[in-house]
Amino acid sequence: MSTQEEFWNQVKSSLTQKNVNNHPLQMWFKDTHLIEVEDRMDRKCFKLGVPTELHKYWISQNLFDGICAEISALYSNPFDVEFVVTGNQESLQMIEDPPSLIDSALSQGRRPASENVSTKSSSSGNNWDILNSDHTFNTFVVGRNNEFAHAASFNIAENPGSDNYNPLFLMGPTGMGKTHLLNAVGNHIRKKFPNLTIMYVSAERFLNECISSIRRNQMDKFRLKYRDQCDILLMDDIQVLGRGEAVQEEFFHTLNDFFGKRQQVIVASDRMPKDIKGLEDRIRTRLEWGLIADIQMPDLETRVAILRYKAEKKSIRLPSEVSSYIAKISKRSIRELEGNLNKVKMFSDLQGLPISMDLAKNVLSTHDDTAVITIEEIQKIVADHFQINYRDLCSKSRTKPVVTARQIAMWLVKKHLDKSLVDIARAFNKKDHTTVMSALRKIDNQLNKDSEIKKYIEELEARIHNITGV
Repeated sequence: MSTQEEFWNQVKSSLTQKNVNNHPLQMWFKDTHLIEVEDRMDRKCFKLGVPTELHKYWISQNLFDGICAEISALYSNPFDVEFVVTGNQESLQMIEDPPSLIDSALSQGRRPASENVSTKSSSSGNNWDILNSDHTFNTFVVGRNNEFAHAASFNIAENPGSDNYNPLFLMGPTGMGKTHLLNAVGNHIRKKFPNLTIMYVSAERFLNECISSIRRNQMDKFRLKYRDQCDILLMDDIQVLGRGEAVQEEFFHTLNDFFGKRQQVIVASDRMPKDIKGLEDRIRTRLEWGLIADIQMPDLETRVAILRYKAEKKSIRLPSEVSSYIAKISKRSIRELEGNLNKVKMFSDLQGLPISMDLAKNVLSTHDDTAVITIEEIQKIVADHFQINYRDLCSKSRTKPVVTARQIAMWLVKKHLDKSLVDIARAFNKKDHTTVMSALRKIDNQLNKDSEIKKYIEELEARIHNITGV
C-alpha cells in the first residue's frame, strides 16, 4: 500500500468513525479516493476522486469542512482540496505522491486538531487557510436578494480591515450563499494580498478546538493560531457559539485583538446577532458594530439565472422551459435548486435520454408547482429559530423556550395548514386538543401586546413564505 493510500485511509477512517451513525455520510463517502497530490505555487492540492457529479455535489456541500479538518490534523502546511469525477470505483487509478511531504506527517503520527499550528512566514507568502477554490466572486450569481451582501464582501476583499466594514456579518437562511461569499472573499484576498494570512473556519470547529485546548492545557497554542498567526478571520455558522461560555470568552478576546490591529473579521449566521440564543451581550454589540448584510431566497428570475449558470458550468444542455420549471418548484434554498438539477442530470444519464420537460416532471414529481409545507417542516423551522431540537416540541418539556416555541409552532400550523385541532394535538404528541386551543389563544393575545412575539411570528412566516411562495 502506498504512503498516499495510508494517508487517505487515516483521514477516511477518522471521519467515518466520528460519524458512525450518519448513514448518508457513510453511503456517499465510502467510494471517495485520494487520486493525486498536486504541487502548486505555494501549497499542495489534494484531489479527491468521486464516482459521480451527484457525489461531488453532496460531499462538497456536507463534508468539505470535515475532510479539511482531518487532512489538517495530519498535514500542517497550506493546502487546497478539489473534487474530481472519476467514474466507478474500479476505474480509479491511485497515483504515487511526489517525494513525500506526507511521509513525515505519517511518521509523526496523528496530531490533535488543536495542535495544528503553523509558523507564519511573511517572506513565503503562505496563507494558512482552507478555502473552496470553486467559490469565487466570478461564480457567484448576483440578484436583488444578495446584491448588497455581494457588494459589501467585494469591497472588503479589495480593502480588508476598513473600519466601516469590520466586522461584516452575513445573515441569511441555510443554503443562500453565505459560505460561498466567505470563500470568495478569502480567495480574492489570497490573490491580491499574498502576504496576508487567512483563516477560514466553522464556528463548530473553533468551539471544538477551544474545548480540546482547554482540556489539554494548550491554550497558548490555540491563541497563537487564531490571533498571532492570522490576519483575516472568516467564520461560518457563528450561531453555534451561543452554546459555550468559555469559548465565548476566547472569541471575545480574539475579536478585540483583530479590531485592535485593524484586521478583518467576517462571520456568517442564519440569524441576527440579537437572535443568537446564549450569546453574550459584549460579543453581540461587537458583531453589530460593523455592517450587517442580509441574504434572502432569490426571486424566480434570479433562480433561473443561477440554474443556467450551474448547468453551463456542468456542461448540461438544459432547455429554457426545464430551467424555468426547476426554478419555479425549488423555493427552499439554492442547494435545493442545484440538487434538483443534479437529480434530473443523473436520471438523464442513467436512462440515456436528453433532458426534457417530461423527464424533469417525472424525476421531480414529489415537488409541486405550489409547494405545500408540512407540520414537521414548520416544527423544524420554529425549532431552528429558537435553537432547540425540533423533537422537544413534541416532548413533555415545560421550560420557557420550549413552551414558547411549541405554542408558536401550533399557531403557525393552524394558520398555514388545513389541520384540525385534533390533528395538531396528535402531531405535537398531546392527548387533548384543548392544549392546542390554549396555545392559540395565548399567541393571539400576545400578538397585540408582546412586540417580541410579533417579531418572531413575522420572521417565521417569512421563512414559510420562501417555501410556499404564498
